[in-house]
Amino acid sequence: MKVYYDRRAAEYDDWWLGTGLFADRERPGWVEEVEALTAALEALRPVRTLDVACGTGFLTRHLPGAVAGLDQSPRMLAVAARRLPQAELVRGDALALPFPDASFERVFTGHFYGHLEPADRVQFLREARRVASELVVVDSALRAEVEPETVQERVLNDGSRWRVLKRYFRGPDLAAELGGGRVLHDGRWFVAVAA
Repeated sequence: MKVYYDRRAAEYDDWWLGTGLFADRERPGWVEEVEALTAALEALRPVRTLDVACGTGFLTRHLPGAVAGLDQSPRMLAVAARRLPQAELVRGDALALPFPDASFERVFTGHFYGHLEPADRVQFLREARRVASELVVVDSALRAEVEPETVQERVLNDGSRWRVLKRYFRGPDLAAELGGGRVLHDGRWFVAVAA
């Protein structure tokens, strides 16, 4: 999956913006829900935050307070650096965060947790809690037309095909899985939980 996301960097924002290969997808209410999700993030208390698997920084830019971004992909970080010139960006492993204990007040991650295998989920949560007291997770909402867990075939603009684990959540279920927390957003397309 690391190679897939590195190769996807230049086209990743197409998913958010409904452009490129996503231009013809029917996603009723998508734009309004992206706005609602980003508003929920902007309403968070401003604290020192680490965005794990920050990708292009699409959501990172909506996090209040001092923000550092971590990603394993040099190409994702290059896009994020253009979008977030003031942010500290670090190339690193989300399952072995290169920061001392309690380095941040919040760990944020968007559309990363739902790709993790069970053992990696446990490791990620251990690492997130080691470096921060709060965790905010944004991921895809469970809808009638999707299975809670699936392996998807994804196609990039270059025609390459990739198999990716994808999980979908309801807000309260994600909060329970994270060990309790507050649902910040529970929509048709996205969920966000602060744990």
